[in-house]
Amino acid sequence: MSLSEVVIEGTLKPDGTLELDQKPNLSPGRVTVVLRQVSAAPQPPKEDWWQFLQNARKRMEEAGCHFMDDKEVQAHIEWLRAPDHIDELLREADERRRQPEQP
Repeated sequence: MSLSEVVIEGTLKPDGTLELDQKPNLSPGRVTVVLRQVSAAPQPPKEDWWQFLQNARKRMEEAGCHFMDDKEVQAHIEWLRAPDHIDELLREADERRRQPEQP
């Protein structure tokens, strides 16, 4: 005995009957029916992405989070661009590696 399976969506009526969206392509005979509730269509968001970001920032500020102002951002960028001691050491090591060995 071979088993065939077909998945067809439909609607469960209040009286317990099923209304299938299409006719199943199965031979007549006994079948097993498994019902699975399909979730309703997703609801559109109540806010767009910009409103979401604004609300998230407001909640974070209320929770005490600090956001940098323009002056702080510029200072941080300058700090990131500034050379540091490790850069100097790496540059010196690279220069020594490139110099030919002296006898």
